[in-house]
Amino acid sequence: MIDVGAKPVSDRRAVAQATVRMSPETAEAVATGSGPKGDVIGAARIAGIQAAKRTAELIPLCHPLPLTHVSVELAVGDDRVEITASAETTAQTGVEMEALVAATVAALTVYDMAKAVDDGMELAEVRLVEKTKAPL
Repeated sequence: MIDVGAKPVSDRRAVAQATVRMSPETAEAVATGSGPKGDVIGAARIAGIQAAKRTAELIPLCHPLPLTHVSVELAVGDDRVEITASAETTAQTGVEMEALVAATVAALTVYDMAKAVDDGMELAEVRLVEKTKAPL
C-alpha cells in the first residue's frame, strides 16, 4: 500500500461511466421493470452504492476511504443502459476506484438481472470521466 500519510487532506470527487448494450426488447423490459427478476434499475443502483463502500475489500492495496457521498444513476436508452457513478470523500487519496467499482458492479447487476431474456448483452466502455481534488 502506498503511504499517503504526508499528503494533505482534500475534498475529492470522481465520476465513472459504464454501458450495457442490449436488444431494444430487453431495454424496454429494464425500463418498465417487467423482466423476470423485477426492478433492475433499483437493484443496480443499490448494488453500485454497496460496491463503492466495499472497494478496499475488492481491490488489493486500495485504501479504505470514508465516503461522504455515492451516487449511481441509470438511464435506459433504446438499446442500452448508461450508468454514471460518482463518489466523494475528504481524504488523502482519490476516489476513482470507488466510482469505477460502483459503475462496474451496477452494470454487472443489470446484466445478471436481464440475462434470462437477452444472452447477447455486452458490458462496454467502463471509463473514468472526471477526477477532481480541492484543498480544504
